[in-house]
Amino acid sequence: MIRKQYGNNDSHNRENRDDDQPDLNDKNPKDDFIFGLRPVIEAIEADKTIDKIFLQTGLQGPIFAELKALLAKYKIRPNYVPIEKLNRFTRKNHQGVVAFISDVPFESIEDVLPQLFEQGKTPFLLILDRLTDVRNFGAICRTAECTGVDAIILPEKGAAPINSDAIKTSAGAIYNIKICKEKNLSHTVNFLQQSGVKVFAATEKAQKLIYDVSFAEPCAIVLGNEETGISKEVLHHADDKIKLPITGKTQSLNVSVAAGAILYEAVRQKLVTD
Repeated sequence: MIRKQYGNNDSHNRENRDDDQPDLNDKNPKDDFIFGLRPVIEAIEADKTIDKIFLQTGLQGPIFAELKALLAKYKIRPNYVPIEKLNRFTRKNHQGVVAFISDVPFESIEDVLPQLFEQGKTPFLLILDRLTDVRNFGAICRTAECTGVDAIILPEKGAAPINSDAIKTSAGAIYNIKICKEKNLSHTVNFLQQSGVKVFAATEKAQKLIYDVSFAEPCAIVLGNEETGISKEVLHHADDKIKLPITGKTQSLNVSVAAGAILYEAVRQKLVTD
């Protein structure tokens, strides 16, 4: 069955607002999800984009084995969870499986990056490391599309769902930008660097301001989780660390606001060098 359900770019935002979290028992839900073994199998076979899929720990049986084989075939990584978590998604008979679907197709940066070079573009990429707030994500997508970002890279796990709320907040911009989901962001950073893309990590731990570096060459900008910032692994592999100047008493910015400031500095530099 299908049912409607309902940043700190580094540490620039220490918000952790409860009202940003979806209420899975909301009578006016906003996320798209499917539940039940056979409906999920049919959705995958119909080439629906699976954003996240949750399977009950210890589930067995021939239909479940069929689903697992299908997940392996399409390289979809499930999350194994206790039945209590699935019961939070729906009180109906989910049969131990709930899958969130997305209208937005996912791509691989290993496919996208060569295409950008072949088109004669200077790759301009954005990496969102475990950004969880749907509205922050949607707002960043809107700014990214307006500033000419070629692709947004997300981790397979720990990222905000790409749902109707995200699409609405982006004003539809999500449909006009490539979204890449990657298994390991550290490996992705290494791939980008080996391909000639410089990776900048936006973090309050940086010594350099965003005005002290050049965004004119192929580059990727990393923004982190709203509460914990960029993961240590990704931060370690970045080529350079950058930060925004904070001169007021409030020492943090919302991640979508910080993203806008950084991306438009990159646009300014590109306009000056053209």
